[in-house]
Amino acid sequence: MQRSDFHYELPVYLIAQHPSARRSDCRLLGLDPLRDLQMTDLPAQLRAGDLVVFNDTRVIPARLFGEKDTGGKVEILVERVLDAHNALAQVRASKPPKEGSRLKIDGTGAEFTVLGRDGEFYRLRLETLDTVMHLLEAAGHMPLPPYVDRADADEDRERYQTVFAREPGAVAAPTAGLHFDNALLAAIRAQGVDLGFLTLHVGAGTFQPVRVDDLSKHRMHREHVVIGARLCEQITATRERGGRVVAVGTTVVRALETLAAQPAPLHPYDGETEIFIMPGYRFQLVDALLTNFHLPESTLLMLVSAFGGHGRVMAAYEHAVRERYRFFSYGDAMWIPRPLA
Repeated sequence: MQRSDFHYELPVYLIAQHPSARRSDCRLLGLDPLRDLQMTDLPAQLRAGDLVVFNDTRVIPARLFGEKDTGGKVEILVERVLDAHNALAQVRASKPPKEGSRLKIDGTGAEFTVLGRDGEFYRLRLETLDTVMHLLEAAGHMPLPPYVDRADADEDRERYQTVFAREPGAVAAPTAGLHFDNALLAAIRAQGVDLGFLTLHVGAGTFQPVRVDDLSKHRMHREHVVIGARLCEQITATRERGGRVVAVGTTVVRALETLAAQPAPLHPYDGETEIFIMPGYRFQLVDALLTNFHLPESTLLMLVSAFGGHGRVMAAYEHAVRERYRFFSYGDAMWIPRPLA
């Protein structure tokens, strides 16, 4: 398939710039059949014996502002904290920083040394006694996506974070999980549905556009995944009782399908994933998907199209635009069960 197969026209006013008043106060577009629902209708779509899997990664305040030792302004987006004093990061400046140069962080006295390049990222070393994580918590800003056209605000510290976030390391939220509050989680449990958790630290690469027309030539970004023994046991038990494995978000799909690619039986996994899922992919573990709406021509839309059927998904997006659903991270959601006839 070609990149253009995943294009759709989106009016800019449909891109959500702020979260809804309440987490579960959003619309839910159901597929098979196509119908307009509310997020609070989700428990009714589930069945006793199902397993709903969430990504418990925690978004870190990964954006820092400062200046180069030459005086030019600089913006740093930490992609991955490597250890107490080292990080991989995107660096935006009028001129690329040179190896060995210093980046001073506003209002902190902290400085990074630029060690060199690692692909599209810079390797940075913090030259103070503080740790990278402590510096981010003290001086960092929440890394809102590029399509949110505003500075981060106090509300984003809470709302660009799931209520079940536990493991710090993401620089973008697993946005399908943002719709869940404690009341909705309780309603799902009341249906006799089990809840499971894994960790995939979402990287800034999730926003990188596909730059090739021939999708077979696209190189997928890498993200770190941790899946424990407990979730493996839950998946096995769900299969044995005839329940469905429901993924909350594309990050959970990528993690579970990476797990499925390992030698049987299911066992804990701690490693990288760069799986690229597009139409034609055969899903092994995921039976239903809750997901937000994604950017045109993005790898996330390609994944959703692979899961729900390209024609159905693109038609659903046209419906969502007509009906003025809210799009992207702070927007509305879709419910896609399988199999689709």
